[in-house]
Amino acid sequence: MAAVEGRELSPGTRFAKALADAGYSDFYLIGAESARRVLTERRLELIEVLREEEPGSISGLAEVVDRDVAAVHRDLDVLVGQGIVELREEGNRRRPVLRYSHIFVKPVV
Repeated sequence: MAAVEGRELSPGTRFAKALADAGYSDFYLIGAESARRVLTERRLELIEVLREEEPGSISGLAEVVDRDVAAVHRDLDVLVGQGIVELREEGNRRRPVLRYSHIFVKPVV
C-alpha cells in the first residue's frame, strides 16, 4: 500500500497519483456516485461535442446536438458547477469550454 508520512493513501488518491505517474497532467477525477448523477447520456454528448468541435457559444452547442438552448444551458450549469466546463465571456456571448483533457471516474475500491 502507498503511504505518505505513515498514512495510507485513499484509493482515489492512489488512482490520481497513478494517472499522474502515467503522464496524465490534465485530468478531472470524479467520484462514482457523482459520476452517476452528473454524467448523464445527454451531458456526455455535450462533453464529446465540446471536445471534438469546440462550438463558439451555448446556442451553437445546442444546434450541434439538436436540443433546445434552455435544456443545454441547464445541463451546462451542472457541468460548470461540477468544475468540468467553464463558460468564457467573449463579447456578448459565453462560450462553453472543457477545463480538462481527460475525465476519469474514481475506482470504487
